[in-house]
Amino acid sequence: MKRLIKLLTGLLFSGIVFVLLCNLWVVYSTRQYNYFAVDKLPSNDVALVLGTSRNIVRGKMNLYFKYRMEATARLFKEGKIKYIILSGNNDSEYYNEPLDMQRALLDLGVPAHVMTLDYSGFRTFDSVVRCKEVFNQNSFTIISQNFHNARALYIAHQEGINAISFAAQDVPAGYSVKTLIREYLARPKAVLDVHLLRPEADLTSNIEIKRR
Repeated sequence: MKRLIKLLTGLLFSGIVFVLLCNLWVVYSTRQYNYFAVDKLPSNDVALVLGTSRNIVRGKMNLYFKYRMEATARLFKEGKIKYIILSGNNDSEYYNEPLDMQRALLDLGVPAHVMTLDYSGFRTFDSVVRCKEVFNQNSFTIISQNFHNARALYIAHQEGINAISFAAQDVPAGYSVKTLIREYLARPKAVLDVHLLRPEADLTSNIEIKRR
């Protein structure tokens, strides 16, 4: 029993160290490619907007969603991006992140013809890989919150993609502790995905980005 306890303790300690190191490495290795100021952000033809739910409990708008859409609209109007891929989850007829993003951006004055909807962005890994393999983009700007951008950039760079990111406005402290904890655990998973597990993204659709 003592040996079992020591083994379990050792495994737990190793797991904690692995999670910490992965988080440090993902953030450290991508920090120079994540931009916070519009005037310092290099221009790119294409932006990849990572999806999240439009609403939270009791129908209130999700601030992560709101701020991402506002950031996307601003970058488009400032001429920092020309075309937009909206990638998110569409696992039922009642839940459609790409369509929700499109509607929000239309309300913010972004024209429909510059937007392409990717309905198979079930995970960040899928969204990034599909942007390259399905939509034939090897250089683009990722738009999400700062904490999420680090993981997306890490995946992109490990997949040979020349990506940068823009950090949308962050939410107030304590707004969603669950989201931050999930992200903290998702980064080690991203490291395992790109270096060991190599999950298969859905590459069946081949829709081209609409051009002017």
